[in-house]
Amino acid sequence: MIKDNQQHFNRLHVVIDAMVTVAAYLLAWWLKFKSGILSTSEGALPAEVYTGALIVIIPVFVLLYYAFNLYAPKRVQGRRLEAWNVFKANTVGLVIIFSVLFLLDSTVIRYALREVPVEMGDFSREMILYFYVLNVFLDVLVRNIIRRILRNIRKKGYNLKHILLVGYSRAAEEYIDRIRQNPQWGYNVRGILDDNIERGTMYRGIKVIGRIDNLFVILPDNHLDEIAITLGLEEYYKLEHIVALCEKSGVHTKFIPDYNHIIPTKPYTEDLLGLPVINIRYVPLTNTFNAFVKRGMDIVGSLVCIIVFLPLMLLTALLIKATSKGPLIFAQERVGRHNRPFKMYKFRSMQVQEEKQEQKGWTVQNDPRITGIGKLIRRTSIDELPQLFNVLKGDMSLIGPRPERPQFVEKFREEIPRYMIKHQVRPGMTGWAQVNGYRGDTSIKKRIEHDLYYIENWTVGLDIKILFLTAFKGFINKNAY
Repeated sequence: MIKDNQQHFNRLHVVIDAMVTVAAYLLAWWLKFKSGILSTSEGALPAEVYTGALIVIIPVFVLLYYAFNLYAPKRVQGRRLEAWNVFKANTVGLVIIFSVLFLLDSTVIRYALREVPVEMGDFSREMILYFYVLNVFLDVLVRNIIRRILRNIRKKGYNLKHILLVGYSRAAEEYIDRIRQNPQWGYNVRGILDDNIERGTMYRGIKVIGRIDNLFVILPDNHLDEIAITLGLEEYYKLEHIVALCEKSGVHTKFIPDYNHIIPTKPYTEDLLGLPVINIRYVPLTNTFNAFVKRGMDIVGSLVCIIVFLPLMLLTALLIKATSKGPLIFAQERVGRHNRPFKMYKFRSMQVQEEKQEQKGWTVQNDPRITGIGKLIRRTSIDELPQLFNVLKGDMSLIGPRPERPQFVEKFREEIPRYMIKHQVRPGMTGWAQVNGYRGDTSIKKRIEHDLYYIENWTVGLDIKILFLTAFKGFINKNAY
């Protein structure tokens, strides 16, 4: 059975991780004390002091890898997530080592070495930093090699996980679609049981092989690794009975809901005195700490950007004043967090218009209202720089969904499902949709899909990634006109 193989593989993986840790540690020691590349051996502790530390370091790092879910099956765990967990585990390990070096008294080493009077302060922190970098690099490298080997084995038909689906629904079809698109996962769907679909009906090579009651016969006689319950919404009354059957057989059972078009991929549950409560949408920025961190980044980031871009903003102001009549700053009403309106600032890039005329529609390519200098500052997004003051005030964030005008908000809320969810967070100067090319006169639906992804998956790392992408491809965009 696959679960037995997984246990053996996990044990082997622990041994491999221990070997990688030893290799990284010894390589760091060699680089620091013997190579002559990075440093010299002058004043170094005896080699047995450093090798003796491995007795503690190896089990600590293995436990950290367990804690950070690094021994979970690799079938559907992404490489990036695994690399991120390796980084986090090693970072915690680094903090632990430095804390121990700081706290332990020198008498501990004197007692261990008996006749060698040394101090803990002599233990090279620089070498530990080399070890940290090497261990992260080597462990990620080795894990990707293992991942490649396993995927090749599974593509050849070995190490497969045999699954039976109970219920024919959209969820079943989407599950099969993903399995067919990713043969490296090693999933083999034996068939589908359903009470309403005729036996022999096939979807992408997977047959309906009988009714749900056939579980009584199939479970004792088939060596299944997993049962996936994929009932349609209208058949959820059968769920309790099916779960009882599956658990009685001891086969691992999972539930794939048929409401993914209603509830997003990352709902979160609460335990209300034993009653599970599913929250429809998880928004990380509703967490006070997350909101505090993001606001701190906005304040610091906007102040830094105002200082850096001040010469460019002054030059832009002079060019606007010299080439067209009207105010330097254009303040336009937009809808922000919690549906509250605010004035969003931009450098004026168009001829001065009456308010009714300005509200008629989108800016389009070769729009006659745009001034000569306006074309340049819109194309390079320089016209957006005054929004740094919106960020400083708290109306906006550096990163977030772009805010819209009230008339378009009213229009889109009726036409696009879940459009208003974007107003649960502060709007941004740039966002996930913009760095993926959805700005200007592009698909609103695609823009909202990207905005919702950002809202539900926010992390500090994602914000940094968007800022990085904005710097390289977000300022100048073919759809900015």
